[in-house]
Amino acid sequence: MNELVLHHYATSPFSEKVRLVFGAKRLAWCSVHIPVMMPKPDVIALTGGYRKTPLLQVGADVYCDTALICRLLDALHPEPPLYPPAVAGTAQMLAQWADSTLFWTVVPYTTRQPAGIASLFGGSPEALKAFAADRMSFAPHMPRLSVADGAVALQHYLGWLESQLGDGRGWLLRDTLSIADFSVAHCLWFMRLAPPVATILDGYPKLLAWLERVLAFGAGTSVPMASDEAVGLAAATASHAPTRVEPGLGFDEGAVVTVSATDYGSDPVAGTLVGLDRDSVTVERHDERAGTVHVHFPRIGFQIRKDRA
Repeated sequence: MNELVLHHYATSPFSEKVRLVFGAKRLAWCSVHIPVMMPKPDVIALTGGYRKTPLLQVGADVYCDTALICRLLDALHPEPPLYPPAVAGTAQMLAQWADSTLFWTVVPYTTRQPAGIASLFGGSPEALKAFAADRMSFAPHMPRLSVADGAVALQHYLGWLESQLGDGRGWLLRDTLSIADFSVAHCLWFMRLAPPVATILDGYPKLLAWLERVLAFGAGTSVPMASDEAVGLAAATASHAPTRVEPGLGFDEGAVVTVSATDYGSDPVAGTLVGLDRDSVTVERHDERAGTVHVHFPRIGFQIRKDRA
């Protein structure tokens, strides 16, 4: 069974990135809505500890981080390509900038303003307090710009993007759709969830027109799936995507390792190393409910450690 199962929630920016890729590739997928905050028992059953959103599940294989998820989707469904050869290097560099620097400018700028808070949390102080506590433990060391500093940075970044589109091109790189478009778009989409805050975009008409083109892809065709049903799907799947541990990368197949993010949400996932190359790392783990699961991570942004227990 090769159905695509996305574990996400409605206001997750990185989930929107994947949903837009589904739309551009006209894919059908199963939609599992997960909690915005911990606890997330079904997520942990599948991942062993990793709790960033979204996750992409294919049977008993779970793919973490949108950098890896998008590469997988492009391999499975090549049209339209996310990494066109003529712009692939630049596209991935711009995507990484957007997923890190731009993202961590947009999020505090949007969520630290009263108007942004009211739009995102419906004016509920209890919901805001719970969300803030969850995210503080999730990303305790991430810098959070003040609103004033964020506004200055955003104006620079938005100006750069407006200039990039100044020659009338349809997409950010040459005139070729790429992963860069989806990575920038999900950040600006999140701002638009708070219309009073998103007025900062009004001075950039070419960027706004480009954003409308990206958002017009929609989200493909989804059908709902219950969270426990997805866990059951993993348990009922006996096979996994092929993997191998390449020699010369510092780890042996069958080693007991932990994998964790190097930026935020760095909860370690422990398991047996079954896949390793320069792009990804895969650990096998066993869960009472989910069965034998292979959890896949990108190499960039994650670290592997031998378990010395």
